[in-house]
Amino acid sequence: MCRLIAITSKDPLSPMRAIEALDIMKEGHDGSGVGLFLRDLGGPFENMKDAPILSGICSESGLKRLDTFMMDIGFMTKYRLTIRVPKKPPAGTPKRDVYLIRAYEYPEEWENLGEKTLYDRLVDIRLKLRKMGEEKEDIMVFSFWPDVIMIKEIGDPMEVAYYLKIDRKELEARVVMAQGRQNTNYEINLYACHPFFLQGYSTMTNGENTAFFPIRDFLMSRGFDGYSGYQSDSEVFTHILHYCQTKLNLGLETYKHLITPLKDGDIEKHPDAKLLKHLKHSCRKLVIDGPNCVIGCLPDHSLFMLQDRKKLRPGVVGGKPGIFAFSSEICGLDAAIPDRDRSKDFQPMYLDTAIVGPDRQEVKICCQTDILPLPH
Repeated sequence: MCRLIAITSKDPLSPMRAIEALDIMKEGHDGSGVGLFLRDLGGPFENMKDAPILSGICSESGLKRLDTFMMDIGFMTKYRLTIRVPKKPPAGTPKRDVYLIRAYEYPEEWENLGEKTLYDRLVDIRLKLRKMGEEKEDIMVFSFWPDVIMIKEIGDPMEVAYYLKIDRKELEARVVMAQGRQNTNYEINLYACHPFFLQGYSTMTNGENTAFFPIRDFLMSRGFDGYSGYQSDSEVFTHILHYCQTKLNLGLETYKHLITPLKDGDIEKHPDAKLLKHLKHSCRKLVIDGPNCVIGCLPDHSLFMLQDRKKLRPGVVGGKPGIFAFSSEICGLDAAIPDRDRSKDFQPMYLDTAIVGPDRQEVKICCQTDILPLPH
């Protein structure tokens, strides 16, 4: 099993707070890797919320190719964060040339693009850069999106964090999601490291999804280039979330009905039975097979946690107005927010979705037996 921690705070905080919580849960991951997702950024990125940020790893030659590509399509660097690392990396961590975090100015001709066209073009650029990098193994791109930074690396999370100086002011954020990996593959591919991200949506998962292949094939048949590049059976959770909200125009409360639909008898008794029957039939290939605990983030900075029907992966949410955390274990929650009212901690059951909205004031619980809100 992996271990997960996500924190949402009204004030920017250091990603080290999440890394330290992962370290408390160290018995639940093997130190084979760490993934960080940072959103609603502070520091120097606070005043450039609309600038797309490129996050990844490059060799020196790969960086030159990347720079040439970006300049050729009209993107000029607005701000760059230089991560200088010691010559000797931690045990198990490969030596890298450049950890890339760079904000860009949009090309002038992009100024009047509609939101959908703009978002699709950002995905297209990320996919082209990834393909370029895979051809020569000199570029890895984890995200290219405004107000988002992603860092992934092989090795023990705490040692990697010290190595990369994750506690720097430039990396403070109001939303931090972190995963400590339990390697289930013979070869570690950083594209398989959680969290995953697509057009404002991010998820990470503790578990396994043996229904991966039919889900992948269904998504890839939807005609959207972003549904591609799968190196992990868990990446589809992000893409199903994206599909639910952007293609089906349905809210987060419906997401769980796609991946873990109610039994037919329970649907018959539901006030939205007609819709749920249709979704279960038309989206049956999106049903997961766990066990899985999923933590995710929406474009509006809401965080959520849910379990599948098997409920065999731990998960708990707690906090206080202004700061909440979602964790694989209570000890991780204790490390992240020690001064909360523990009597208000909540462990989602298989029908629940626990949500903390962008106001960060309370935990909202949605149950699959509830009436669904109207499509947004």
